Amino acid sequence: MKIARFVLKIVAASLALAAAVCAVIAFWDKILDAGRELSAALSERKANCRFCRPAEYDDFADLD
Repeated sequence: MKIARFVLKIVAASLALAAAVCAVIAFWDKILDAGRELSAALSERKANCRFCRPAEYDDFADLD
């Protein structure tokens, strides 16, 4: 009986992993779109940050 429970646990874990992989494959384009939107939002937020200090040597940049 213990062996049957162990085998069923392995089968259940395998099926759960397969379901997770299928979900990632099915929604891959939406996952990538969400990642791009998050990246754009974070970069926009960083550009508009009022607490961020400018680079230390911007005043000493060489002019061409």
